[in-house]
Amino acid sequence: MSTEKPLLSLRDKITALDEKLLALLAERRALSVEVANAKMLTQRPVRDIARERELLEKLIEKGKRQGLDAHYITQIFQQIIEDSVLTQQTLLQQHLNQTGTSSARIAFLGPKGSWSHIAARKYAARHFEQIAECGCLKFNKIIQQVETGHADYAVVPIENTSSGSINDVYDLLQNTSLSIVGELTLPIDHCVLVSGATDLQQISTIYSHPQPFQQCSQFIRRFPQWKIEYTESTAAAMEKVASINSPQVAALGSEAGGALYGLQVLERDLANQQQNITRFIILARKAVEVTSQVPAKTTLLLATGQQAGALVEALLVLRNHNLIMSKLESRPIHGNPWEEMFYIDVQENQRSEAMKKALHELHAITRFLKVLGCYPSENVVPVDRG
Repeated sequence: MSTEKPLLSLRDKITALDEKLLALLAERRALSVEVANAKMLTQRPVRDIARERELLEKLIEKGKRQGLDAHYITQIFQQIIEDSVLTQQTLLQQHLNQTGTSSARIAFLGPKGSWSHIAARKYAARHFEQIAECGCLKFNKIIQQVETGHADYAVVPIENTSSGSINDVYDLLQNTSLSIVGELTLPIDHCVLVSGATDLQQISTIYSHPQPFQQCSQFIRRFPQWKIEYTESTAAAMEKVASINSPQVAALGSEAGGALYGLQVLERDLANQQQNITRFIILARKAVEVTSQVPAKTTLLLATGQQAGALVEALLVLRNHNLIMSKLESRPIHGNPWEEMFYIDVQENQRSEAMKKALHELHAITRFLKVLGCYPSENVVPVDRG
């Protein structure tokens, strides 16, 4: 007991200090809001890379004098700076588009606990005070929920660093009237989830959506005796494993999602690539305008003629206007054999002069051209030491 009392006292001090840290973080975010309001008046860009780098350098020097290493300080303040940037960006966008609503209905893939559900909550946390969650079993149902007015936003995965593009979503973008109004990235840590005491050798069947199996194929190949069962979502897999409640079954999914179904992690960090990240897009019935103060992305859908060099000619238009293409994806046009639609992400605001000129030229040389959306880029590249 005598050794326990000092430990309890130290824990109480740590808890009290953590509460002070939370209060300081809240105060810092409140200052970010004031900064955003000031930038509305001055039209200054949200990011000031030189200022961020100078701040980080000073903090590292001050931290060293207090026994804190540079890596530790860099990690913490990169997160704080990212939060500040996204907080300001959100407020500027809400002011421009008059979208300061406190609640929204968001549709996503799977029951609660799926990666799409986690992404939907991440997006909502920065944009709305309350959300109504609409889980769907298929991608087309998510789109339909928004098209018919049963939901306000759709959150759908579009690509993954390990398994590549999600073709079903790209195909749906060809025919929907919805616009892309946002994006976010989510680090994906796939886990083997079980309902009780077991080990990897006891498992005979594992459930999940096809994407996680693809992203964790190297790990899965280590267990050829496992029977793979596909489900509509990772959450459906977790729900299945929880209901069976057997040491012989497991699910591939997220730790946070597994906790909702009472599942424990047996193995984690299973993806083929160390950095396994999924990019999600947010769709709505009404397009948004993007302030010139924040980084923007414009996604185009186009079809060229079948003459030689047609796609190259279209891409040269972007190059001639110094526009950066960050993504090029092709998908077949249904009903037109051997013809393809091209999806192009351009790191530029649709309202910029360069983008307007490029779109005008592209209209003249393509068979079909549609802007799927212009939206703020929420991929905040962390500043590092100079």
